[in-house]
Amino acid sequence: MKDLDFKRNLTMLTDFYEITMANGYFKHGHKDTIAYFDMFFRKVPDDGGFAIMAGLEQLVHYLQNLSFSDEDIEYLRGRGFDEDFLDYLKNFEFKCSVWAVPEGTPVFPGEPIVKVKGPVIQAQLIETMVLICINHQSLIATKANRVVRAAEGRPVMEFGSRRAQGWDAAMYGARAAVIGGCVGTACTICDEAFGTPALGTMAHSWIQLFDSELEAFEAYAREYPDDCTLLVDTYNTLKSGVPNAIKVFDTVLKPMGKRPKGIRIDSGDITYLSIKARKMLDEAGYPDCKICASNSLDEIIIKDMLMQGAKVDSFGVGERMITSSSSPVFGGVYKLVAVETDEGDVPKIKISENVTKITTPGNKRVYRFYEKETGKAIADLIAMADETIDPSQPYELFDPDYTWKRKTVKDFECRELLEPVFIKGKCVYKEKSVAEIKQYCADQISTIWDEVLRFEYPHTYYVDLSQKLWDKKHELINQNRN
Repeated sequence: MKDLDFKRNLTMLTDFYEITMANGYFKHGHKDTIAYFDMFFRKVPDDGGFAIMAGLEQLVHYLQNLSFSDEDIEYLRGRGFDEDFLDYLKNFEFKCSVWAVPEGTPVFPGEPIVKVKGPVIQAQLIETMVLICINHQSLIATKANRVVRAAEGRPVMEFGSRRAQGWDAAMYGARAAVIGGCVGTACTICDEAFGTPALGTMAHSWIQLFDSELEAFEAYAREYPDDCTLLVDTYNTLKSGVPNAIKVFDTVLKPMGKRPKGIRIDSGDITYLSIKARKMLDEAGYPDCKICASNSLDEIIIKDMLMQGAKVDSFGVGERMITSSSSPVFGGVYKLVAVETDEGDVPKIKISENVTKITTPGNKRVYRFYEKETGKAIADLIAMADETIDPSQPYELFDPDYTWKRKTVKDFECRELLEPVFIKGKCVYKEKSVAEIKQYCADQISTIWDEVLRFEYPHTYYVDLSQKLWDKKHELINQNRN
């Protein structure tokens, strides 16, 4: 597998205040203080019912390569940091434990999707890259899954490399899009690195280069007779493109004993054009010739096209998916939630006038409850780390905001969502192929009720707190209020 990190040392890809805080911790006797941090997000993009966890593998690679180079130390010396702190950084060794929700898992606002425990200097330092890796790929995987669900079983290809916001966004965005359900990508390096099928045919420039559209089609068909998809909208889709494509199918492919794979429409009223093109292809004896649509598509446009009867068999989706243009921020945050002391873990809370920004304190674990009969997810529960759930006993869930809303669940199964990734600096993460993560994602989404999958006004999936955790949170709120 190709190394997309290009052996880059990204240790210094951090907000400068992470380093100034690290220096402060070092100077004030907190070099060895153990702290807990949670990463979580507050809102699902596009007002959807759920998001998809992605980007963990790249976070693991970053954490495995944390070290400060001589150049880094010299730069920091120039910023005024003293030699004791610089010597600590020069001999830096990652010693944190990290837990994370597996890639491809549907996740919901408020619940920890990454948990870090370790020396506060180290756990603080990695904040920026934790958020970069998880925010970006979770955003694109979530958007891609919306597009794939809108296509109603028709293949969706990721076509966005040239519109991505940087080369890393193109490569890792393509990876995330396939996790979200795309069948492949136009990004060749992503196929080389991750085995995500690289797909594509021709650009309009191929056709413009030849003296005529017919000649361009003939040349392509002779070169790729087993995989011949022709771009038909360079000049006039219905008067030129489709008729010339049919002519080439008749005169070049048919004598070779080959069948055309498809045509692609990249402009105009694709719904209208696809209906007319389908009729022309069928009448010419090519009912098996597929129609692919591209051109600034997203889940809303695709849904409308299919409602209007578009005869499209597959979609190429680019800029609006690779940038998640309708909702381009995932909004994950990384907050300190506890500090380890000789007397045990001390929960910490952030209070805000904006109640959505009040954090949930403490060292925690996250459970997902499933109905035994249907296999569908009932709710998620955030509990204190020392709490375990016994599925053989009824369990009362309650809304943490409207506490009178309660439900006792029976005949359920549950599993912990956070899995170990590093234990005291040692990586225990088992890499999976993107194809495996994609299948896992599809399997997990099948456990979510259709009402939560709705694009518009989805049903709220509950993320509840255990009674013990709720009590601790409100105890700390009241302490700080007083």
